[in-house]
Amino acid sequence: MANVTIYHKPTCTTCRQAVQLLKDSGASFTAINYYEHAFTKTQLRTLLKKAGLSPKDVLRTKEDLYHELGLAKKQLSDDELLDLMVKHPDLIQRPIVEKGEQAMLARPAESLKKFL
Repeated sequence: MANVTIYHKPTCTTCRQAVQLLKDSGASFTAINYYEHAFTKTQLRTLLKKAGLSPKDVLRTKEDLYHELGLAKKQLSDDELLDLMVKHPDLIQRPIVEKGEQAMLARPAESLKKFL
């Protein structure tokens, strides 16, 4: 079985639910708080590619910072969005779970069950 890694924010309810699902499944996994161990642009791009997602797909549009930066009114490239997400991790939907060459945005947390 491929190693499972969950990229999460410990204070996020959905992240806590996903971590608990992983524990309950008995799967061996690594939990990475991406606020303490920040994504690199390359790492985030690779993770999104594995999930078949674009930066726009994981952009937190309800986040205060999204509105403060005026992102709804801007047409940013994927590279520009990735730069912002690396600089401001609050802009990234979470949790993201990686297993081998696959990844997914585990929202809702229960969607993780099929992935395992």
